[in-house]
Amino acid sequence: MLDAINDPRLFDWIDQYGSPLNLICVDPMSTNLDELQGVAASFNLDLGVFFARKANKCLAFVERAIEHKIGIDTAGEMELRQALDYGVSAEKLICTAAVKSDSLFTLCLRSGVTIAVDNDDELTAITSQAISLGIAAKVAIRLGRFQHQSKPLPTRFGFDASDFTLLDRIDRRMVDLVGFHFHLDGSDLHERVSAIEQTLVWVDEACRLGFRPQMIDIGGGFPVSYLQNESQWNCFWDELGRALLHQREPITYRNHGLGLLGVNGQVYGTRNTYPYFQPTQRVDWFRRLLATRLEGEVLADAISGRKLELRCEPGRGLLDGCGLTIARVEFCKPSGRDEHLVGLSMNSTQCRTTSDDFLVDPIVIRHPLSQSCEPVSGYFVGAYCTESELISLRKFDFPEGIGRGDLVVFPNTAGYLMHFVESRSHQFPLAKNLIWGDSVELDSIETQGMTERVK
Repeated sequence: MLDAINDPRLFDWIDQYGSPLNLICVDPMSTNLDELQGVAASFNLDLGVFFARKANKCLAFVERAIEHKIGIDTAGEMELRQALDYGVSAEKLICTAAVKSDSLFTLCLRSGVTIAVDNDDELTAITSQAISLGIAAKVAIRLGRFQHQSKPLPTRFGFDASDFTLLDRIDRRMVDLVGFHFHLDGSDLHERVSAIEQTLVWVDEACRLGFRPQMIDIGGGFPVSYLQNESQWNCFWDELGRALLHQREPITYRNHGLGLLGVNGQVYGTRNTYPYFQPTQRVDWFRRLLATRLEGEVLADAISGRKLELRCEPGRGLLDGCGLTIARVEFCKPSGRDEHLVGLSMNSTQCRTTSDDFLVDPIVIRHPLSQSCEPVSGYFVGAYCTESELISLRKFDFPEGIGRGDLVVFPNTAGYLMHFVESRSHQFPLAKNLIWGDSVELDSIETQGMTERVK
C-alpha cells in the first residue's frame, strides 16, 4: 500500500468519491492465504480456510476467495446471498450468524449451506424447518465455555462444552452433524489448544454414538502485528500510565485511559484495544498451535488421525496489508492549552472496531497548495455532533503543521476497521470503496456489478 499512499491521484479521488475513502488492495490477501496453507501443508493437514466476510464488505475479497477456491464464512443473510449469487458452492460456505432468522434458516436449508448452531432454540427451529421442507440440515455444533486452567472461558457463543446430552437432542433423521465449531475472543494460544482438545472429545463421543463428523472449525483470531517497534508500543503504555497518575501531561483526550484507570498511585484495569504489536504473528502462531503436543501426539496429528478437516475463519489475518482509509482535513482550530482540534470529513465509526482506539499512527499528506504552517499538536475530531466524536483518542504532533485540504491516511484498515461498526447518522453517506491495482475502480458492492473506471 506504500505505492498507493504515494499515488498523485489521491486528492482527485477524494474530490470525486468523497471523504472518507477506503482504498483496497487485494493482492496481500493471496500472500497471507498462501502462508497459512503452507503451514498446514508442512503438517500434512487438510486445511479449509473460510474467509470471514464480516471483516470487510468489499466483494473484491469474495472474488479473490473464489479465485483461490477457499470458503467464505457468512455472518448474515445478505452476505450469504451475495456469495451464492457469485456462484460459491454450498460446500464452500458456512453461516455463523450470531442471530439467525427463519428466512436465513430457509435459505441455508434450500442451498445446502452448513449452519453453525449456537443454542437449543436454533436447533429446534432448524429441525422444524427441515421437517417442513423435507430437507436435511447440515449443522456444525458451536461449542463454548471450554475449561481452561480450571475455569470456563467466558463467551456469549455456543453450547456448554460440558453438556454432552446435546448429542441426544439431535434429530438424526433431519440433522446431519458435519462437525463442531467454536469462537474464542482473542489469540491466546493456550486457550485455543484447550478448546481444540475438548472439541476432539466431542468428536470422539459423536463418533461413538454413530455420527460422522468431518471437521472442526476453530474460528479466526490469527494474530496480526500492525507495528514493527515493540519499544514504541511499550513506551506508549508506560507514558499513558504516567499520565493517568498525573505524572505528566495527558496524551489522550481528557486523559482517557483506554481501559486503564489511575487510583492512589497505581494503574488498574485491562487495555481495551487490539494488541497492535504482537511478537508472534499468524504464521508462527499457527505453526506453534499445530505443533503443540496433546498426550504424546502433535495436535495436527490428533486432527488428521481422526480424518478431520481443520477449518478456520480468518478475517484480519487474511486482510493484513489490504487497505487504508483516507480522510480530508476540513479545519484546524485551537482548543486551549496549546492544543488544536483537527476536523476530518469522516465519523468515528469509519475507522474503528468495538475497542477504544486504533493505535496505529496516521500519515499526513499535505495538499500541494498548502502553505507552510507552524507545528501544532492536538486531536482528530469527526463529523458527528457530539462532544465524544473523536476519530482517535490519542494526541498527535504535527511538526510540519496541518490544515484544510490536507489528507490523513489511516494504514492497514481493511480488516474490521473500515466497515464493522460503520454507521451513517445525520444521513451522511457511507465511505466509498475503491479497488487499487493495475486499474482503479469502485468495488462491486458500490455499483452492484457495474464497474466504473476512474478517468
